[in-house]
Amino acid sequence: MTLKDEADVLSKIPMFTKLSPAKLKLLAFTSDALAFADSEELFHAGDASDCAYVIIEGKVDVLTASDSGEMPSFELGENQLIGEMGVLNNAPRSATVRAKGPVRVLRLTADTLLTLLCENSEIALEVMRLLSERLANTLRKYEALQAKFKQEAG
Repeated sequence: MTLKDEADVLSKIPMFTKLSPAKLKLLAFTSDALAFADSEELFHAGDASDCAYVIIEGKVDVLTASDSGEMPSFELGENQLIGEMGVLNNAPRSATVRAKGPVRVLRLTADTLLTLLCENSEIALEVMRLLSERLANTLRKYEALQAKFKQEAG
């Protein structure tokens, strides 16, 4: 894939649609296009958060640890960002992410992502919305599990 092709792909991702063609090319230049096979891990819980990924094609499962092993928490697909929480928190990965079929991603280093957020308020706002949505979904799941637990215990 050429630099222009990568910039064209990035321009279709909602988070990046407001970036100028020059910034899109710079983003494409500073990122790495990677491919993962089915069941291959993009990263593992506890790994260093040195990058984030934009999913170009395919889907991934986000797995969290439980007493019975890793359990799927949710699925992410095309045009979505994954791994940004660890970068923003400067903390190890909180979950494992595994390809669900073939997956193509763009890998953004931590420095690239942080610079992108600092220099582009629209993208920073989009990432805040994404994190808010994930937090709300997690809260709903937690409340449903809590209600189920109370029902089974009572």
